[in-house]
Amino acid sequence: MSRRSFWALCLVVGISYLCYQRADQNSYGRHFAEIMEVIDRNYIEPVDDQKLFEAAMDGMVSRLDEHSGYVTRDETAQFETMLNQEFGGVGIEVSLDPKTKELVVMSPLVGKPAYKAGMRAGDRIVKINDQSTEGFEMQDAVNLMRGPLGETVRVTVIHENETEPVEYHIVRETIQVDSVLGDSRQVDGSWNFMLPGQDGIAYLRITSFGEHTADEMQAAMEKIADKNPQGLIIDLRNDPGGLLPAAKAVCELFIPQGETIVTIRSRGGRIEEHLVSENSQPLLELPIVVLVNHYSASASEIVAACLQDHKRATIVGERTYGKGTVQRVIPVEGGRSILKLTTATYWRPSNKNIHRLAENADESADWGVRPDEGWTVAMTDEEFAGWFEMRRHRDVFRPDADKPLDPLEKVDQQLAKGLEALQAKLDPSAKGSN
Repeated sequence: MSRRSFWALCLVVGISYLCYQRADQNSYGRHFAEIMEVIDRNYIEPVDDQKLFEAAMDGMVSRLDEHSGYVTRDETAQFETMLNQEFGGVGIEVSLDPKTKELVVMSPLVGKPAYKAGMRAGDRIVKINDQSTEGFEMQDAVNLMRGPLGETVRVTVIHENETEPVEYHIVRETIQVDSVLGDSRQVDGSWNFMLPGQDGIAYLRITSFGEHTADEMQAAMEKIADKNPQGLIIDLRNDPGGLLPAAKAVCELFIPQGETIVTIRSRGGRIEEHLVSENSQPLLELPIVVLVNHYSASASEIVAACLQDHKRATIVGERTYGKGTVQRVIPVEGGRSILKLTTATYWRPSNKNIHRLAENADESADWGVRPDEGWTVAMTDEEFAGWFEMRRHRDVFRPDADKPLDPLEKVDQQLAKGLEALQAKLDPSAKGSN
């Protein structure tokens, strides 16, 4: 044996010994493997090892907090799509009709494969790749229409007010999911960021905080600037959150350089990160109102809290969800599945914890983001459903997109209150009330 081979062998033996010692210190690892082996050998029916592993992972994280979780192999692609805002698909927004349970095209994305092929808003999808969609859930349709780029998907639809099916052969392309939306679509499919019937009032919605949100927000603000806006409404309702860097970038558009955006504390209250604005030219003069509800969570709460604490915006609507924890995304099984593990908490510039702890869940405790005094607007379930349905209707792209729409504030009490709050900023003599 050569000297080089001898020392290489010694190194391997040494590493193996250290690994063995480490494994020996964690007896639970050995017990876990033993139990899986016992089940595999002795259970009355054959057991899928992968399903057994996933069940064990689910069991472990279920003993932690509600935001830690295990993302299976089947779910990982969808999870990454949500954060990356990109996937291979045909380019349509689909909903499940609550009455007929049919898959219906809400909007074909302008310029994307389905739009070019001729699919329309209102089309009922009856087959995908010759498979009937009867009884389909949304995820069933997603699984068939999304996939590798360049592959052809056969989609059979029945156009609105017609009876004969039409089959389209559509080649998948990269589809980017917008996270910054306006009030309605224009004739070219782009978003209109100005509220109809309101003099110079800009309006944008952030539906999630993903990889492209910061760029989308910057582009939207540039379009808004061209309209000489008098005020801005940022709608964060139903926004579940997302990526911290995206939330920071949104705050930086409006917060002076050097001001605190959020502080991240890890185990024991140790400050892990203190994020401040790095923008030397924020938009400081534009009056802002932020709309929130009890489904606004995580990154959307960071933005709302930051703008509120710096008195940069009036918060209107309902108290937010209170999800102020940081989840670290840890690849498992060589990256084929994911462990989401809560590792820290978000603290707002006022040094209050955003997170709603179990022992502090009552209304008097400091968690989440409350509307500013005088600007609380609670919606009943019926009112929420009416607003949500109207919002979906306005999101549909149709050829007559230049046709005037009814003012949304007629069915959206929170938006109406937001306009009142904005007017109070533009005219200090105006006052709001509950």
